[in-house]
Amino acid sequence: MCGIVGYVGKRDVTPVLIEGLHRLEYRGYDSAGLAVISRGRLQITKTAGRVQDLRDKLATKQSASAAASASSTASKPTIGIGHTRWATHGEPNETNAHPHTDAHNRIAVVHNGIIENAELLRDQLQASGVRFTSDTDTEALAHMIAAELAADEAATLEDAVIRTLKRVEGAYGLVVMDTKHPDQLVVARNGSPLVLGLGENEMFAASDVAALVRYTRQVIYLEDGDVATIKATSYHTTTLTGSQENDANTSKVPTTVDADADDYELGQFSDYMRKEIHEQPDAIRRALRGRLEERFATARLGGINFDARELRNIKNVKFLGCGSAYYAGQMGAALIEELARIPADAEPASEFRYRSPVVDPDTLYVAVSQSGETIDTLMAVQELRRKGGQVIGAVNVVGSAIGRECGHGIFLHAGPEVSVASTKALTNMAVNFALLALLLGRVRDLSSASGERVVNGLRNLPAQVSEILAEEDAIETIANRYANAEHMFFIGRVRGWPVAREGAQKLKEISYVHAEAYQAGELKHGPLALIQSDMPSVVIIPSDDLIAKNISTIEQIKARGGPVIAVTSADIPDGLADATIRVPRAEPELEPILFNIPLQLLAYHAATKLGRDIDKPRNLAKSVTVE
Repeated sequence: MCGIVGYVGKRDVTPVLIEGLHRLEYRGYDSAGLAVISRGRLQITKTAGRVQDLRDKLATKQSASAAASASSTASKPTIGIGHTRWATHGEPNETNAHPHTDAHNRIAVVHNGIIENAELLRDQLQASGVRFTSDTDTEALAHMIAAELAADEAATLEDAVIRTLKRVEGAYGLVVMDTKHPDQLVVARNGSPLVLGLGENEMFAASDVAALVRYTRQVIYLEDGDVATIKATSYHTTTLTGSQENDANTSKVPTTVDADADDYELGQFSDYMRKEIHEQPDAIRRALRGRLEERFATARLGGINFDARELRNIKNVKFLGCGSAYYAGQMGAALIEELARIPADAEPASEFRYRSPVVDPDTLYVAVSQSGETIDTLMAVQELRRKGGQVIGAVNVVGSAIGRECGHGIFLHAGPEVSVASTKALTNMAVNFALLALLLGRVRDLSSASGERVVNGLRNLPAQVSEILAEEDAIETIANRYANAEHMFFIGRVRGWPVAREGAQKLKEISYVHAEAYQAGELKHGPLALIQSDMPSVVIIPSDDLIAKNISTIEQIKARGGPVIAVTSADIPDGLADATIRVPRAEPELEPILFNIPLQLLAYHAATKLGRDIDKPRNLAKSVTVE
C-alpha cells in the first residue's frame, strides 16, 4: 500500500524523490518522508500528512538554511530515499513516518510490508540496550543492519542487509542507505513489489513504475528473495541465499515499460477516476487490437500458449480475484458458460488460498489482478502451481509478480490505472474474458455465424461506451438526486448479478454510502423488508428474455414505496422507474460490459456531490500486497 522511491545519480535528489512520491499518492498513505545524504550526514524530513505538506516543509527548511549560509556553494545531495506510509505498526504521525534510522543516524530505511516477528526483534534489540523512538516494525531493521555493520567492519552494506533479512519473517520491500557508503542503495523484496529503473549514469528504485517513467522506461522487476545493490553507473543482484549475479552477467534482463509520463498526467480532468472512465473506449480498442480473427470468427490470445487440442481438453474454468477483479471473473464465468458451454465460476482468491482446494488438472484457473501484485491472488497461484493446476494470469502490468509466476496468460492492455477505484481495468478484464470465451467456444460447438456475431459485437463496444459517456450530464443529475441516501440496493438477475455487485462496490468505496447487491429472485427472502421511501434501488435490466421478471422486481419495490433507478438496454414502460439510465443495446452476452459504465459514473458523481476525495478513498489503497 505504501510508496517507495530511491535514487542515486547526478541529479539534485530531493526534487526526484518528491516527484516520485507524488506519482505514488494513489496507493494510499497517511504520512510521508525522505532522507538524503549531504556532507556525509543524513538529512531527514518527515510529516504526518500529504506529499504537498512534505514539499512545503522542505521549502521552509531550505529557505532557512539558505538564509543562514547565503555564501554556501555546496553541491546538492545526489542520493536519497523517500516513502509514503500507510500505518500498520503505530499511529500515523511524524515520529512513525519513514525513513527510520539507527541510533547513530548512519543507516536509513524505507519499508513496505509487515514484519511478522517485529515484537520479538524489538525485544531482543531493547535487551541489548537499543532505545526505540517509534512504534514501527521498520525501525528494528535499521538498528539490526547497523549492528551487523558494527560487528563486522569488513561487511558490505549488502552483507548486513542479507544477514538481517535472514532473521526476518514477513513481507517487505525495502531500500537501505548508509552514510559510510554514499554511492549506493541496497534494495530487497519479499512479497511487496519493487522495481529498479536504469538511467544514464543514474539508477532508481521504486514500488511502482509510475514513479520512474518520467526519467526512464528501462526497468528490472525484482522477485521475492532478490537483493540488489545499485550505484549510479552499475547494479548487481543476488538472493538471500547468496547467489550473486554480477551486472555484466545478470539474469535480470531490463524490460521496456509500455507507458510514459503523459499517461500519469490528469490533462483536462480534475481527478484520475473520471479520466480513466473516459479512457475506456480507447482501452477497449487496445484490448481488441490484433486479437479478432475475422476469417474464422474467433479470437487470438497467443499469450495463453494453448493449442486447439489443449483448449478442447479444458473441462472447467475458474476465475480467482479480489474485489473488482473477482466480479469481473464472475462476468467472465458467465461468458464462458454461454459461449463455450464449459462449466465456469469465480471465487475470491482470499478464500481459495485458505480452504485447501481440490485442484482438478482439467480445470483452467485464471488469476485476475490489475496490478499483478495482489498477495491473496499471488498466493493462490503458488498453491495451484504446487498442486499441478493449469493457471494463467490476467494482469495489466508486464513483469508483475502474478504474471511472472504464471508464466503465460492475458495482458489486459488497459494502460496505467492510477485511481484506487478500478474502472478501465475492470472493463478490459471483462472484454478479455469475452475473447477467451469466444476462443474456447469456437474450438467446440460455437458456430461460425455465432462467432461472427460476437466478433462484431466486440468491435462495436468502444463506440457504444462513448455513447454512454456522452450522457454523463444526465447520469450526474440522477446521482445528485440520490446522493444523500444512507443506503442503496443494487439488483441484478443472471447476467446483471455481477454487474450489480460491482456497482454496489463502486458506490460504497468512493462515496461511503452503504450499498448492497442482491439477486433479484432473493429480494423476497428478506431484503424487501428493508425497502422504504429513502432507500433507492438500482435495478439492472438487460435486453434478454428476463425483461418481464425484472419489471416485476421493480413493481415489487415500488409497491413498498422504494425509489427505483433503472439501468437498461430494454424497452421498459415509461414511468416504471423514478429515473432511467439508457444503455445501447448490444449482443446479449456482452451487455454486462456496457452496464458497468453508467454505474461507474453514478458512483463518481454521487461521491463528488458528497465532497469525497475521489482518488484517495479512506481505508483503501490501489495495490493491496499485505493482508
